[in-house]
Amino acid sequence: MVVAPHSAAAVAGAEAMRSGGNAIEAIVAAAATIAVVYPHMNGIGGDAFFLIAEPGKAPRAIDACGAAGSLASSERYRKAGYDALPARGVYGALTVPGAVSGWGLALELAAVLGGRLPRRDLLAGAIKTAREGSPVSRSQAQMAAAHLDELKDIPGFAATFLIDGKPPSIGARFVQERLADTLDQIAHAGPDDFYRGDIAAEIAADLEQLGGLVTRDDLRQHRARAVEPLRTETRAATLFNLPPPTQGLASLILLGLFDRLGVKRADGFDHIHGLIECAKRAGAVRDREVTDPAYVGEIGHYLEPAWLDAEAMRIDRRRVGALATAAAKGDTIWMGAIDGNGLAVSFIQSLYWEYGSGVVLPRTGIVLQNRGSSFSLDPSSRNPLSPGRKPFHTLNPPLARCHDGRTVTYGSMGGDGQPQFQAQIFTRYLLGMEPGEAVDGPRFRVGTTWGRRKMELEVENRFDPDLLAELEEAGHQVTVANAAYLDSMGHAGLIVRRPDGRLLGAADPRADGAAVAA
Repeated sequence: MVVAPHSAAAVAGAEAMRSGGNAIEAIVAAAATIAVVYPHMNGIGGDAFFLIAEPGKAPRAIDACGAAGSLASSERYRKAGYDALPARGVYGALTVPGAVSGWGLALELAAVLGGRLPRRDLLAGAIKTAREGSPVSRSQAQMAAAHLDELKDIPGFAATFLIDGKPPSIGARFVQERLADTLDQIAHAGPDDFYRGDIAAEIAADLEQLGGLVTRDDLRQHRARAVEPLRTETRAATLFNLPPPTQGLASLILLGLFDRLGVKRADGFDHIHGLIECAKRAGAVRDREVTDPAYVGEIGHYLEPAWLDAEAMRIDRRRVGALATAAAKGDTIWMGAIDGNGLAVSFIQSLYWEYGSGVVLPRTGIVLQNRGSSFSLDPSSRNPLSPGRKPFHTLNPPLARCHDGRTVTYGSMGGDGQPQFQAQIFTRYLLGMEPGEAVDGPRFRVGTTWGRRKMELEVENRFDPDLLAELEEAGHQVTVANAAYLDSMGHAGLIVRRPDGRLLGAADPRADGAAVAA
């Protein structure tokens, strides 16, 4: 089974499995396809992370995050008149795109685990779709319209994503010929060509002409890395996630703390209040600790029973706590796959904000991410900008091995809210909901609002009014959205493999996706 926020990607992954591919190969096929059909949420100009679990063995992880370009110095931004890093435009595109390197390293592991599908077969559907066109999704049409003013004048954006200067309508045919050529070259020459071959030369030439901050040598030096996943134990499962520069640490702390609250029923006050308070404490650790792994100290103690026990004791079960966490937006895709042999993959790929930097390179059709906007020009900050440094990443792909033999791959997009959205769907499932109910259920997001330090709790309007009244009485500042399903509450998904091998999965109604059985 494959689950993705766009049905075409889920189908591409399932077809790879039907052709004899394993879960890793399925995810790569899905990753290439979703880069084409969901270009506002992700692309090959972004970053990616894999968490891969072979039955009976320790999970493995891949960090495909690009570093800041060698020309991306604080001094350069200051001289250009910037007091803060811009999110859009050429100066917003300051890091190496790492996603394709992750595909390459993942396919090497897939081959070791018995994968046999040719790379061209895995990418063929994405290439054809980019060349012949695909219907514009609801999400893409909405995001292009919502962000038109800030994106329309950025190099390459209007020519690629607008029709006669206007955002495309839902269902309009969307063709990306240059991206098709680039994907075809990756299929032919391999992912390494993106960094050290003809594609790299084209990327570097475009960036030099545009005055970009990433050079040919920056591309040449980039490598995806195999990394050791973080893990923590709860009463029900062993939980895994990615280490820094991702916020996987926060996701694991949140669930580790919540487990210690002993909640028995989903969507009651104890459940929602407990998740909120755990999320704030996890976010505080994230903001204090997570940065480029070369600058991270010892963090393992945050996932040990002694620290989690002590921190959980500080949570007031009936009243709101005073902690604040930073706000960060993000538009991303999470996808999961489990094959017939039980190999499970949790995968996340992103441009950061919708359409990333907005810059589209003319020779390759690549949309460049703006992940580097998470850096700071303040040298005393936790994530100061310097050439070669990795940015803080909201991306984090979770996976759980339940003690009763179930494997759960799950996740969500949503910037700094990802740990919260992951926790909501996973705990609902553990507390007895079916996968579809867990993913469909109303969501909340807690954090500081933009430009202020006020801690607000935004909720979809399907929550029980009595529960919301109880949360307000406990001190939560509740804002009820005028919508039952909000894109800002994440596009989530979940697949469960039961001990008997049966697979159950669900995709998020907030997106355009599906869970497709192979």
